Amino acid sequence: MTKKATVITYGCQMNVNESAKIKKILENLGYDLTDNIEETDIAFLNTCTVREGAATQIYGKLGEIKRVREERGTKIVVTGCFAQEQGQELIKKFNYIDIVMGNQNIGRIPEAIEDIENRSAKHVVLTDYEDDLPPRIDADFESKKTASIAITYGCNNFCTYCIVPYVRGRERSVPMAELVEEAKALVKKGYKEIILLGQNVNSYGKGLSKDETFANLLQNICDIDGDFIIRFVSPHPRDFTDDVIDVIAKNPKIARSLHLPLQSGSTRVLKLMNRGYSKEQYIALAEKIKERIPGVSLTADIIVGFPQETEEDFLDTLDVVEKVGFETSFMFMYSIRKGTKAAVMDGQIDDEVKKDRLHRLMSLQNSISKKLSMDYEGKIERVLVEGPSKKNKDMLSSRTSTNKIVLFKGDKSLEGQFVNVKINECKTWTLYGELITE
Repeated sequence: MTKKATVITYGCQMNVNESAKIKKILENLGYDLTDNIEETDIAFLNTCTVREGAATQIYGKLGEIKRVREERGTKIVVTGCFAQEQGQELIKKFNYIDIVMGNQNIGRIPEAIEDIENRSAKHVVLTDYEDDLPPRIDADFESKKTASIAITYGCNNFCTYCIVPYVRGRERSVPMAELVEEAKALVKKGYKEIILLGQNVNSYGKGLSKDETFANLLQNICDIDGDFIIRFVSPHPRDFTDDVIDVIAKNPKIARSLHLPLQSGSTRVLKLMNRGYSKEQYIALAEKIKERIPGVSLTADIIVGFPQETEEDFLDTLDVVEKVGFETSFMFMYSIRKGTKAAVMDGQIDDEVKKDRLHRLMSLQNSISKKLSMDYEGKIERVLVEGPSKKNKDMLSSRTSTNKIVLFKGDKSLEGQFVNVKINECKTWTLYGELITE
C-alpha cells in the first residue's frame, strides 16, 4: 500500500514555496499527498514564527496529530522558521516529534525519514546553516496559474521588531542564470503568474557579479517568451532604485501593484525600527514611482503601537497613508517577538491605545480604498482568472495587474487564462464585471 503524506503550511509566501518543494520531495519518495490527517503516514508542519499566535496554532495542530500518531504510528516533522528558532527545545517539549528541520535543510528530508524509519535515530534535529544556499529543488504548485521562485534567502536588515534574520540567516542571492532557467521552466509548464520571493528582493545580487542586479533579473525574466505576469515581494523602500523603477515602467509583464512596506510614518519611530529611511524619503519614493509608472497601485505593511510611539508619531503615519493613497494596507498592532531588540525596549504601548490607533488607521484606509475602487467603474481590465469564487460558486474570481479582485460570470474552463472584463460595479475590496468576448 502506498504511504501518504500531509504538508500543513503556516506563514508567508516563502513558506508556501518551500512547502511545494517538500511535496515534490515526498512524491519522489513514493508518497501520495493527502489533506486528510486521519489517513496520513507522515505529517509535515511548515511553521512560522513571525506571525502573532504562531506557537499556539502549531501546538494545537501537534496535539491533533499526536492522537493520529497513537492510532496509526504517523511520523511528525516540524520545519520552517519556528523549527529553526526552537531546535532541540521542540523535542524536549513534545517528545513524540520525530524530525525538527530548519529552513536550509529540507534537501535532507530523504535521509532524515530513512533514519527514523530504520530506527537508526529516535529523533532527528537538523537546524544548522550548512550551505551558503539551500539546494535548488523542483516544485509543482497547487495553483494552476501561480508559481513562485525564491531569489534571495535570509535578511541583513535587522529591523528591531523582526525575528527573520535570526531564523533565516544572513542574505544570500541565487545566481541569475539559475533563476532565469527556473522561470523558463515554470512558464513552459503553463504558469501564468510568477512571484519572485525574498525578505528583501530589491537588494538581490549581493555577493554576485556586478551585472546580477534586481533590475537585470526582472528584465531577463520579462524577455522570456510567453504570456505571463511577474510579481515580487517584498521590496525594501531603502533599496528601491531608479533602474528597477525604469524596468517596471517599460515592461507590461510586471504587475502594476507594488508592495512598499511602510511600517511607520514617523521618522523617529522608523529610526527606532532601524528601517533606514525617513517619512520624507518614503513619500518622495512613492511619488516618484507613481509618476514614472502610470496606473500603479501601492500597498503597504503598517505597525501601530511600536514601543515609544506617541500620538504625534501615529498622526505622522495617518499623514503618509493619506498622502500616498495606498490601494490597501496590511495593518497590525505591534506584538513582542522574543529575541528582538524591540521586545526589551522601554515605552511599551498599552493594548487599548494600540487598538484605538489600529481602528483609526483602518477607517482611514477603508475610505481611501473605497475611493480608489470607484476609479475602475466602466473600464475594461485584463485579468487573470483564479477560479470559482469561494463565496459565490456561480462567479469566477480574477485579479487585475493592480491586484484588485474582479468577480464575473464565466465558464470554469477560463481558470488560469487572461481575459478582458468590463467593470460595472465597484465595492471597497471587490469589483464586479462582465466578460468581454469580442
